[in-house]
Amino acid sequence: MEKIRTFIEGFDEKLSGGIPKNHIVLVTGEPGTMKSSLCYYILHNNAKKLGKKGVYITLEQSRESLIEHMKNMGMSPEEVGDKISIVDLALIRKSMEDLAREGWLQIFKMYAQNLKDTMDYELLVLDSLPVLETLASFENPRVDLFHLFEWMRDLEITTFLVSELAHGSEAYGKHGEDFLADGIIHLTMDKVDEITVQRRIRCVKMRKTYHSMNYFTLMFEHGRFQVTRVIIDREI
Repeated sequence: MEKIRTFIEGFDEKLSGGIPKNHIVLVTGEPGTMKSSLCYYILHNNAKKLGKKGVYITLEQSRESLIEHMKNMGMSPEEVGDKISIVDLALIRKSMEDLAREGWLQIFKMYAQNLKDTMDYELLVLDSLPVLETLASFENPRVDLFHLFEWMRDLEITTFLVSELAHGSEAYGKHGEDFLADGIIHLTMDKVDEITVQRRIRCVKMRKTYHSMNYFTLMFEHGRFQVTRVIIDREI
């Protein structure tokens, strides 16, 4: 089975080599856990090191803000050329706030499909799924999400859906998206002691592959994400 590497040092081994190709994966966590950065990192490294094309669709952060942030993290778009396309639907939101309910979902599908036809990308990031759900005003969220997920599966791509999670919440999705998704990657901010907070990552589920169920410390240094065993005591 072909796997999509995350390029998070030490984490792909915990996924038996990576994420099975064409999976739909929820990347969920509270604010500040670097969900968006992690997803772009996966796209960037797959494009730079393996030549895989990717699309990043943002519904809130502007394209300019996203690019500037990624440059500051050492991931310049110039390194990947036209292998990554950043679609700024946030800009459309500013000028078309009065779109009908059906409009937003169709706009997302139109961009995703057109780019699939023109550049034949393999990886897609949607940032974020809850925003699309709100804009589209799903009447029956569980049914509407089922059809959306099946539509994405028909594109034959690996999809990463960024999703906000309230601190302390035990549910990974409000409308059953956690059951519909093939995989869930959970990012957390955990208090180590009175002054230290640590980012952690866990693969909650990943169909069709063996994976560790444990949490790992997630660190970003020198332009690279890496995981280590969970650090319990603060290092002096």
